[in-house]
Amino acid sequence: MEGMNDDHMHGMMMHNTSDGGMNMTNHHKMMMHMTFFWGSDAEILFSGWPGTRTGMYVLALIVVFLLAFMVEGVSHSRLMKPGSTHHVTAGLVQTLLHALRVGLAYLVMLAIMSFNGGVFLAAVAGHSLGFLLFGSRVFNKPSATVPAGKTSDLPPMSC
Repeated sequence: MEGMNDDHMHGMMMHNTSDGGMNMTNHHKMMMHMTFFWGSDAEILFSGWPGTRTGMYVLALIVVFLLAFMVEGVSHSRLMKPGSTHHVTAGLVQTLLHALRVGLAYLVMLAIMSFNGGVFLAAVAGHSLGFLLFGSRVFNKPSATVPAGKTSDLPPMSC
């Protein structure tokens, strides 16, 4: 074991033997990366997905981009009219939006935990474009009916 580097350990698993020793076996399972890496050979969100095909990897990057984009869209959405008297309805809508936002954000986080550089860049790009379109002042003009500082029906993310 001592003379082996990480390149030789890929796919190797250690098992305890009944006599207290160690036994190495070769498995063809993908090892989880603990540092960032580049390439299309990654598992993202689901076992075996996207596989080894480049087209499926590109599709996975697009999915991660859209998930991150949707997090920003939901985070900056305003569905409730100011001064609404339907407090129960407003509370239920806020709760559903919050659940959707948290669920999407966790999916993005789990995708990034694949430690694939392309997935990380796709998530950052999705969040950035989503913020540009939904959260920044570039495309959103403040209206007189919205209270100052109120840009969303949801409070800011506290991750």
